[in-house]
Amino acid sequence: MAFVSNSDDLFDSIIMADDRFHDEGYQEGFEEGTRQGTLEGRNHGLLHGAKLGAEVSFYYGFALAWKCLLQNNSDVKTRKRLKAMESLIGVIQNFPYEDPQYEKLQEDMERVRAKFRQVCSLLNVATDFKEYVSGSTGMSF
Repeated sequence: MAFVSNSDDLFDSIIMADDRFHDEGYQEGFEEGTRQGTLEGRNHGLLHGAKLGAEVSFYYGFALAWKCLLQNNSDVKTRKRLKAMESLIGVIQNFPYEDPQYEKLQEDMERVRAKFRQVCSLLNVATDFKEYVSGSTGMSF
């Protein structure tokens, strides 16, 4: 009986080799895919995080520069513009930079963009962030 069991084990290992190799190949492929996916995800996050950071930084610098330009005027229109500017600065300062898994990132970013458009409307300047970025590359000194 033991002899039959050994021969069954020998044939089982031969017959089941295809399944075993399939399972091993699947596991190796899964591990490699996980490594590649993590690497690609990290690179994607870095790229889009940098773009978002550049956009928010531009809005912040824009607001601070205009605030400095307008703070010495005391007419009603200027006060309204300054109030909107300070509101934009406040929204940006409360932006959660340190939390990479912040669930309301898109909502808050839309709020910042809307406030920026409002400020630009009050100042009568163009509101497209991309125009400012692409316009600066063509400048030469």
